[in-house]
Amino acid sequence: MKVLMVNKFLHPNGGSETYIFKLGEQLQEMGHEVQYFGMEHEGRVVGNRIESYTSDKDFHGGGLGKLLYPLQIIYSTEAKRKMRRVLHDFQPDVVHLNNINFQLTPSVIYAVRDYEKKSSRRVRIVYTAHDYQWVCPNHMMRIPSTGAICFACRGGDYVQCTKNRCIHNSGVRSLLGTIEAKYYAKRETYGMVDVIVCPSEFMKKQLDTDPLLADKTVMMHNFIETSAPQNGAGYDGRDYVLYFGRFSEEKGTKTLLEACEALPEIPFVFAGTGPLEDSVNKVPNVENRGFVTGEALRELISGARFSVYPSEWYENCPFSVMESQMYGTPVLVSDLGGAPELVQAGKTGELFRGGDVQELTEHIGTLWNDLELCRRYSANCKNIKFDTIHEYCDKIVRKVYAVDCEQDR
Repeated sequence: MKVLMVNKFLHPNGGSETYIFKLGEQLQEMGHEVQYFGMEHEGRVVGNRIESYTSDKDFHGGGLGKLLYPLQIIYSTEAKRKMRRVLHDFQPDVVHLNNINFQLTPSVIYAVRDYEKKSSRRVRIVYTAHDYQWVCPNHMMRIPSTGAICFACRGGDYVQCTKNRCIHNSGVRSLLGTIEAKYYAKRETYGMVDVIVCPSEFMKKQLDTDPLLADKTVMMHNFIETSAPQNGAGYDGRDYVLYFGRFSEEKGTKTLLEACEALPEIPFVFAGTGPLEDSVNKVPNVENRGFVTGEALRELISGARFSVYPSEWYENCPFSVMESQMYGTPVLVSDLGGAPELVQAGKTGELFRGGDVQELTEHIGTLWNDLELCRRYSANCKNIKFDTIHEYCDKIVRKVYAVDCEQDR
């Protein structure tokens, strides 16, 4: 089978990139051919045979890019043209879309369907929803100026994005987001996709509010890289609480820091980077380890008494929550979005009301002072079952891609 993986970033940038790199690597190990399409970038680590990519677009800057922003954010003729070249050269059976809006735009969907007509070949389009972009123009269902959770655009009332200045708190950019959402809704563009993979039941529920998408969604929680054994030995030596991830308001970093200040006797370790890094560095009982990956991150997770995921937006299916339990570290997770689906509350961790600093503080204090409870949660993590990358790929090939590669239609 030939699979073209499409994502705006082809360099390490976040969870969606982790997903496409690991998925593509495993598919190749299983004997499938995989190529990639997206933006060119100096850090690009994957690509396609004919080296066809769009120019690197940063819509946060100024200059000419800012002047062309209104046109490029809605429909990219460059992306469609260069995508078409890859399609004709690679002749994929499946085009797997990931994050495409703004930089690539849904113009790439039209590139696939145009290629089908000209080549008389059937191509299956699969989309993995890493965020809520197809039902919410700012993709987070959160008003940035207030931090309030919001469902206003769900159902097609996209003008609310403009009213609430939901994209970068900018009236102009929010208006463009509204126009983009209305444009593709009117053309029923997203209905041209064959299957939408939702990494959480919560995500599926949100997308199912659009009748055009509802019969196309399937739920598949994200994978873990390996079924590594949990670290159950020496639990008494775990002497810190861990947060690892982006330092930002939507991730709940500000709320967590307030809890840290209220619990000066408890040592916290933060691992990551982000706009709130200066605030992280100012709290005396917080040690900032910076961005940590690989074996160093595994050791950091395995050495924590428990980890905290205080996100204040509707997280989809965070790898971090799964990774923590995989290494036998209990989790304290906010009750928003898809993250709670990954926790057996009262067995492998606990939930708290997202954004409630008092409830978060109380949970941290209780867990820290009850070593036996944490040890019991850690032992229960051994019974957690997440798909390994191999199991996930096997399912996605059989149940999602589900295309007869030998037959051109």
